[in-house]
Amino acid sequence: MEDNERLERTRMAVIDAIAHNMHLYGISPSAGRLYGLLFFSEKPLTLDEMKEELGMSKTSMSNAVRSLLDLNMVEKVWVKGARKDLYAIKEDWYQCFFDFFTLKWRSAITMNSSAMEKSIAKLQELIADPKTSEEIRERAQIDEKKLEERLQYYAWQDRLIDSFETKEILNYVPIEKKKA
Repeated sequence: MEDNERLERTRMAVIDAIAHNMHLYGISPSAGRLYGLLFFSEKPLTLDEMKEELGMSKTSMSNAVRSLLDLNMVEKVWVKGARKDLYAIKEDWYQCFFDFFTLKWRSAITMNSSAMEKSIAKLQELIADPKTSEEIRERAQIDEKKLEERLQYYAWQDRLIDSFETKEILNYVPIEKKKA
């Protein structure tokens, strides 16, 4: 087997693994293949170059690039004299993880906390209403307690996310492994 073919097979194994796991980021395997292509590329690529390399339609390619841009995993790159947009991966994988983690989790926490806070207010109205039966009042109090406990959990998650945004987390989980 020729050396170039062995290199390409090795690269394809990594690209296939990345594509397979892109669902974790909420994007398609084709965006994963694109990310893998950009990872191994020695220079920024245009949409046309990526399309030709991966055999995807221009629309699919454009959507995949947009998804990766939204996740802050790739960036547009300026190259003197280039007339078309060029794209490259963001080299700081740690920052990409921080950006993705904080964006997705903060959004989920905000949505869930808001729903729970509104529900707690409604439960408190139900509990305070003299027309509410004792059975419903007791069930509403149990629900209120469960929601209050969950809000404490979300407050903890919020502080965890803060530690990613400030990079304080790196004091506890450094990028470099400690030597034994």
